[in-house]
Amino acid sequence: MSHPFASLTPDLVLDAVESLGYLSDARVLALNSYENRVYQVGLEGEAPLIAKFYRPQRWSDAAIREEHQFSAELAALDIPVVAPLQRDGSSLFEHAGFRFALFPRRGGRAPEPGNLDQLYRLGQLLGRLHAVGALRPFEHREALTAASFGHASLETLLDGRFIPRSLLAAYESVARDLLKRLDALFAAHPAQAIRLHGDCHPGNLLCRDESFHIVDLDDCRMGPAVQDLWMMLAGSREERLGQLAELIEGYQEFHDFDSRELPLIEGLRSLRLMHYSAWLARRWDDPAFPQSFPWFGSERYWGEQILTLREQLAALDEPPLRLFL
Repeated sequence: MSHPFASLTPDLVLDAVESLGYLSDARVLALNSYENRVYQVGLEGEAPLIAKFYRPQRWSDAAIREEHQFSAELAALDIPVVAPLQRDGSSLFEHAGFRFALFPRRGGRAPEPGNLDQLYRLGQLLGRLHAVGALRPFEHREALTAASFGHASLETLLDGRFIPRSLLAAYESVARDLLKRLDALFAAHPAQAIRLHGDCHPGNLLCRDESFHIVDLDDCRMGPAVQDLWMMLAGSREERLGQLAELIEGYQEFHDFDSRELPLIEGLRSLRLMHYSAWLARRWDDPAFPQSFPWFGSERYWGEQILTLREQLAALDEPPLRLFL
């Protein structure tokens, strides 16, 4: 089976960039990306650009344009986001069957785990992001729900290709128990869905010159605000309570946070775990995945997943984090 990026050669990358009027210096550096393909392209007499080639058939053109429009809305309000470049009023381009976008190069480092001063500033940034995200909904992008990230993930994983037969029944049993709990959790704690970053791990909020900027809105979608916050927290319960207080104090300078979403944190963590395994399964025909994730499909990996999902069931029985502001 031909994989989706089989014909995406360095020469094609250069041709695509030059088709928009840029003059390359023929330097192409592949950057770490699995869902799409991302390259740094050197230009004659100018700073390099980042060229992002979208995975075919993942998002519709309309959904990609919604991502770009969201970036443009944020940038227009001086919210630091790495937004796509425009040429002749467009930011989504096509070359040789590939859709792509160009971005300015922006480096930086991830936040320091548990740094309370940084968490306060990250809260301010995410509050500004969500204040814009709450203004209107996405119309063409998938929402984060127990159905899309949980039930659909389990359906993918039960096709018999990846979970070893010896562990299949155990995984299915714990996953179904967990999904039953998650359905009840999300029904008991309904949250307003807003436009989110969607994949807001610390590596997508980079610090440079003591200020943070947002990168990679490729997974932006509708969902509860707390989805963009919980991955900022790490450590013991006591540590996470202190971190949450700093994060929300900064956040609420720009957008109200509904503390009734806090019980969703462990449910959202559970959905992310299941969705990650399903993502690997869905992408396995792309040669980059078996090469980079050789342990996927091993008894050890799936044994650890069973244990992790059982731990999530136990975590759902613990009292949720609370705000003491």
